[in-house]
Amino acid sequence: MSSPDLGGAAGTELARRAAEAAAEKQARDVVVLDLRGYASVADYFVICEADSDRQIRAICEEMALALSRLGSRLLRREGEPDSGWVLLDFGDIVVHVFSPKLRSYYEIERLWSAAPPILRIQ
Repeated sequence: MSSPDLGGAAGTELARRAAEAAAEKQARDVVVLDLRGYASVADYFVICEADSDRQIRAICEEMALALSRLGSRLLRREGEPDSGWVLLDFGDIVVHVFSPKLRSYYEIERLWSAAPPILRIQ
C-alpha cells in the first residue's frame, strides 16, 4: 500500500518538498525526520505546526498538491484541522500538521529522537 520505491534520494526529495510546501504556507518549526532503519511505518516524518484551523487546512492542501505534482499520491488522511492534528499518509512519507498545543502534548520528535533530522525550517 505504500508508494513505489521512494527510498533514498527520491524519498528524501519528496520529504524536503513537503517541508518546503508547508513553509510556503507559513508553517512553523518544520522538521523532516529520517526514519529509515528506525521504523517500518514510513521512511520520513514531516512535522510542523500552525496557529489556526484555516492555516492547518492550507498547509495540508499545499503539501498534497506539491507531492501530487511529483507523482506521490495521498493514501490516507486522518484528523481534521479543528482537532489540532492532521496526518497525511503518502506511504513512505507521513506528514503531521499540529497546533502548537497538541505538538507540545504529543512530543513526536521526542518519541522518535533516535531518527536523525535531515531538514529543519524555523
